[in-house]
Amino acid sequence: MQVKIRTDLDLLQRCLMIILWSAVTSYILSFLKWDFHTWNQMFLVVGLGASLVQSSLQLDIEDKSVLITGCDTGFGLVLAKHLHALGFKVFAGCLLADSDGAGATELRSIGGPDLHVIQLDVTKSEDWSNASVYIKEHLSTASAGLWGLVNNAGWATFGDVEWVSMSNFNKAMNINVNGVILGAKHMLPLLRKSKGRIVTITSGLGRFAVPTRSPYVASKYALEGFLDCLRYEMKSFGVSVSLLEPGNYIAGTNIFNEKFVMSQAELMWSEMSDEVKQVYGKDYFNKKVEVMRSYMNNGTKDISPVINSYTDALLDVFPQVRYQPMDLYFKVRCIIATHMPEKVYEILYL
Repeated sequence: MQVKIRTDLDLLQRCLMIILWSAVTSYILSFLKWDFHTWNQMFLVVGLGASLVQSSLQLDIEDKSVLITGCDTGFGLVLAKHLHALGFKVFAGCLLADSDGAGATELRSIGGPDLHVIQLDVTKSEDWSNASVYIKEHLSTASAGLWGLVNNAGWATFGDVEWVSMSNFNKAMNINVNGVILGAKHMLPLLRKSKGRIVTITSGLGRFAVPTRSPYVASKYALEGFLDCLRYEMKSFGVSVSLLEPGNYIAGTNIFNEKFVMSQAELMWSEMSDEVKQVYGKDYFNKKVEVMRSYMNNGTKDISPVINSYTDALLDVFPQVRYQPMDLYFKVRCIIATHMPEKVYEILYL
C-alpha cells in the first residue's frame, strides 16, 4: 500500500459536492436537533477526510501485469513505456506489430523481460485469441492472472450525418465499441482470476455531444452504456471497471493531423450526392473543415493527465467509476451538460 496525494479536478469536484451536500443536509437536520454549524462541521470533517483518504491510497505494483491496446502511437505508446518504467509487466498491443510499425519498433528497442509487443487488431477475434494464449504463457508464476486490460485503441473522424459514409460509421463502431467487447470476452477469464481492472478510454464526448462528430460521439455513447453494464455484472467477481473521459488532447496525440483531416474532407465531398452538396454548400462545408483543423492546435498538448488517470485507475485502492482528465473548461461544460437543462447547454455551447 502506498499514498499518492491527488490535486486534480476530479477530487475538487468531489469535495465541492460534499460541501454542497453538507450544507443542505445540515440545514434540514438543524430543525430536528443541534444547530447548523455543528452538523455542518461534522459532515465536512468526515466527508472531506474520507474523500481525501479514498483518493490517495494506492496498491503496490508487485507482480501486476497489464495489456494495453493501441500502443502504436499517442496515449498507448506513452502509457506502455510509463507502466513498464513503474514496474508493471506490460503486454503492448500494436496494430502494426507484425509489420514493424514505428511504435512497435520503439517499444521493442526498450527490451527487457517485462515488455512484450504483440500483434493486436482489436476488431479481429483471432488476434484476441492469440493474445490471450501469449499472455497465459508469459505471466509470471506468482501472478494470479492478468491484472489490467486497458482499452486504449480507438478511431475518430468528423462530418455532418449526411456527409459521412456508412463505412465510416461502421468503422467507428467496430473499433471503438466492438473491439472493446471482443477484448472483454477474451480477457475476462484472466481478469476474474486476479480480480483485476478493466480501464477504458471513452471521451468527454461520451457525456455531451457536439455537431459534426456523430460517428465518434455515437460510438462513445454506446461504449459508455456497455461499460456501465459490464461494471454492474463484474462487481460480484471483484473486477473493477473504470472509464476515462478526457477533454481535448488532439494536439498531444496526433489523432487528427492535417493530412487526415484534408483527406477525409476530400473523400466526404466527393461521395456526397449533388442534392446534399447543394443544400449545405461548399462554404459551409469548408467552415466545418476549418473547425476540425483548429482542434489540432487548440487542444491540450500535455497528455500526462491522461497517463496519470490510466495509472490511478489501475492502482487506486478505491478506483473511481469515471476519471475525467479535463481542463476546467471541459469540466464545467460536462457538468452543465449532465446536470442542467438541455436548453442551458445549447445556449452556452452550440
